[in-house]
Amino acid sequence: MADRLLPALVALGGFLGATARYLVGTLAVGPSGTLLVNVAGSFALAAAVGNVRSTRARTFLMTGLLSSFTTYSTFAMETASLGLPLGLANVAATYALGFAAASLGLFAGRRWA
Repeated sequence: MADRLLPALVALGGFLGATARYLVGTLAVGPSGTLLVNVAGSFALAAAVGNVRSTRARTFLMTGLLSSFTTYSTFAMETASLGLPLGLANVAATYALGFAAASLGLFAGRRWA
């Protein structure tokens, strides 16, 4: 039988993640804010992968909070609006820093486990 609490956990996590994303966006406006949340989210998700065992906690944290905190659609729109040279630099920075953050997150997660 499905856990009836899971949709509520996704909704609560989504609310908190979206609110945090908004607040970061008021402090770091534009592509820099999007880069910041995507890199931080990559680290947090990777750190949680090996450590969070509970289905409820994973659903809240990974599906709810972190998926609404990070944002691909804003990244795509802002990148397109930057033009070719800056857009390519934004893509390169986002992917390089995102992979680096995820690698560090996996390393940290293993150390914390």
